Amino acid sequence: MTLLRWTMLPLVLLSAGCQTPQPMACVPYVDLDRFMGNWYVIASIPTPFERDAYNAIERYTTTDDGYIATEFTFNKGSLDGPVKIVHAKGFVLDSASNARWGMQFVWPIKSDYRIVYLDDDYTTTIIGREKRDYVWLMSRAPMSDAQMQQYVERIAELGYDTTRLLRVPHRSAP
Repeated sequence: MTLLRWTMLPLVLLSAGCQTPQPMACVPYVDLDRFMGNWYVIASIPTPFERDAYNAIERYTTTDDGYIATEFTFNKGSLDGPVKIVHAKGFVLDSASNARWGMQFVWPIKSDYRIVYLDDDYTTTIIGREKRDYVWLMSRAPMSDAQMQQYVERIAELGYDTTRLLRVPHRSAP
């Protein structure tokens, strides 16, 4: 019996250190018509293709086919770097809230995409993922560092490692 306890102890200690984060809740409801349009990407834990992005803007447009056309536009490497555009399709997966989407960059894979914060006037949003591997803070206009800080704290409360969060440089609003 003692041998069994000593062999089980490392497993018990190991499992105690592995905490599964709480499920990531979405906002209760998103009016898709109000959500559509341009969003400045203010800060993110970026995907590999977003690294070194400047002037990043995400544009959402509903389509007649029932999906959300997504266009991610940015300058690569500097504020004046070459313009890059990435297209994706968003699919609302929870029609009761419109806050949980599948984002498809390559068919047939749909990535987790959750609207986890949205202010009442639809000017600032946080997009997260259940895995907490990527996150995006977006706003309808560029944001000061002081404004951004309050949202960084909210992102930390969601369970993200904010030391991985990168500020996306922008020119002033056009």
